[in-house]
Amino acid sequence: MKALRFNKFGNPAEVLRIEEVPDPLPGSEEVLVKVHAASLNPSDVKNVQGKFADTTLPRIPGRDFAGVIAAGDREMMGQKIWAAGGDIGFTRDGSQAEYIVIPKKAARPMPKSLSMSEAAAVGISYITAYLGLVEKAGLKDGETLLVTGATGGVGSSAAKLAKLKSARVIAVDRRAMDPEQARRLGIDLALNSESDDIVSRAKEFTDGKGVDVVFDCVGGPLFETALNSLGVGGRQVNITSVGDRRVCFDLLDFYHRQITLFGIDTAKLDMVACGNILESLRPWFEDSRLTPPQISRTCSLGELIGAYRQVADGTAKGKIVLTFER
Repeated sequence: MKALRFNKFGNPAEVLRIEEVPDPLPGSEEVLVKVHAASLNPSDVKNVQGKFADTTLPRIPGRDFAGVIAAGDREMMGQKIWAAGGDIGFTRDGSQAEYIVIPKKAARPMPKSLSMSEAAAVGISYITAYLGLVEKAGLKDGETLLVTGATGGVGSSAAKLAKLKSARVIAVDRRAMDPEQARRLGIDLALNSESDDIVSRAKEFTDGKGVDVVFDCVGGPLFETALNSLGVGGRQVNITSVGDRRVCFDLLDFYHRQITLFGIDTAKLDMVACGNILESLRPWFEDSRLTPPQISRTCSLGELIGAYRQVADGTAKGKIVLTFER
């Protein structure tokens, strides 16, 4: 089969290669899946660059996908499934190949309402948002959420999940958000991180109380600003840090306001754990209460290295999805 693979860490444009490798063989509790679509995540780029300590080489990258079961269990043959994991692409070969072997328990039926590309785009973005917003921060009905990096895959997924809780959503992004995009994401207040006083606007929006939950997809320069937007008993979720990884804040103010910080790392979730979250999400996609992240374009395996370059240098806008002609 053809696969994208790297044998050493470094610049994706220099270390990634399209190679012909043997088809993987499923074990007794595994299935072989013919990959129809696989999304490209920022963490895939960081993985190739060597920023994940547990990755073993050589490795096929890719953390989420959608496809059809081709071998391994007669009763499951032909099923359309979606899957994701913190282990694939790191300690076991990932989804940016024509075939992938996964545990049977991780192979969950994909929503009938989605195409293969749409199902592949959901994966890590929604799993991260669900883990942080629902399982950790415990967003409640009617609360107010502030999301930084709101137009990205994870940020937009968090905003959409919040609307299921009838939450009010403040979106912060470095790009101006047009009214149609805000409507589609369910945004109640759109702020520009480069021109708006985020703390003042958030306090004004909440009648001086501050927001209940922050989902910070940026960290670094926005970490303290996001933290200061919280009210008493507020909860903040962080998933990364752009630029400087070290941050500072007023510790006395932090404990007086009884704030809770959550760090989220989906790389710690294996495929079965991710499959459980996808199964929880599936009914909301099937009844159209949730929609997949916006796909900016699809690409072939031959074009994927160029897509890595775009994500690495920040010129990619929206989700890029690898597709195989079937």
